[in-house]
Amino acid sequence: MTTAIGKPGAGKPADNPGFLSKLLDSVYAIFTSRFLRRRFMFYLVAAFAAITLNFIIPRLMPGDPVQLLFARFQGKLDPRAFEAIKAQFGFVDGPLFEQYLLYLRSIVTLDFGPSIMGFPVPVFQVISSSLRWTLLLAGIASVMSYLIGTFLGVLAAWRRGGRIDTVLLPIASVIGAFPYFFVALLAVYILGFQLDIFPTSHAYDTAIRQDWRSTEFIWSVVYHMMLPLFTIIVTATGGWMLGMRNNMIGVLSQDYIVMAEAKGLADRRIMLMYAARNAILPSLTAFAMSFGFIIAGLLLTEIVFSYPGMGYTFLLAVNARDYPLIQGIYLMITAAVLLANFIADMSYVLLDPRAR
Repeated sequence: MTTAIGKPGAGKPADNPGFLSKLLDSVYAIFTSRFLRRRFMFYLVAAFAAITLNFIIPRLMPGDPVQLLFARFQGKLDPRAFEAIKAQFGFVDGPLFEQYLLYLRSIVTLDFGPSIMGFPVPVFQVISSSLRWTLLLAGIASVMSYLIGTFLGVLAAWRRGGRIDTVLLPIASVIGAFPYFFVALLAVYILGFQLDIFPTSHAYDTAIRQDWRSTEFIWSVVYHMMLPLFTIIVTATGGWMLGMRNNMIGVLSQDYIVMAEAKGLADRRIMLMYAARNAILPSLTAFAMSFGFIIAGLLLTEIVFSYPGMGYTFLLAVNARDYPLIQGIYLMITAAVLLANFIADMSYVLLDPRAR
């Protein structure tokens, strides 16, 4: 009796390189890329410059946060606590270099001291509370608008003269020409006040206890997020769509596209793996920068919907001259922009071998 015997070593990753081996090769290419090493050093220098400027600028302004805090409480604070609170804010008397070292330590430990407008709540707690809502709204809206706009832009270029190219693209471009807050005001008036379909303010129903384990609370968050989410996606999709379409048209005229068509490859493979893969590189950088600035919040949109995000918190901090909170938010924005751009550079290395 004979038994079927497979080839020696069949099924081993080393003998049958598949998706995993390609992924490992891509990861190796990323970490050994000279291009990425140079970019990483550039981002370190940029981060050091931003951190230093964030330390110097508030100290060039007249007064300090402690004086503003005492003036705000109108004599309710004990004057003997002036020096203690000043030390807590990091505005201690002494050499500037020692203050800079204390400032660097506060960055490493994420301890920026108490917020002036929310005293004695720590700055990190105020930022984390606002950042959660900003990432939830602006993060989801930006990713969805980018994916939808990019995909529709690919289809509009591939099927030039079709309905997507001649009807949907002009409509999306016209809507995208309007600023966020204008479309937001129209959405609030029509869908909120006139039709009463969606709530017009806040991030959730304040009558419900904030508990992320509660289904009722999560549904309230989603329900309150629908209107601002719709506003951002509608106004942002047209720009991504138009940019991707123009990039695709330029790529479709290249010789390697003609060669792929001559080889008889499937239209879907040519569109996605040959044309879209190369056309997406410029828009990927733009998306990385826009995603980094998401941390700053969508100020006017958040004001229209009374959404408690980073943009609205930053406006309150500037009005209250809350220097510690302004410094903390600025550092968060700087870190997010640099990280998003570095991730975009990594994507470049993965998508375009010439960058390696």
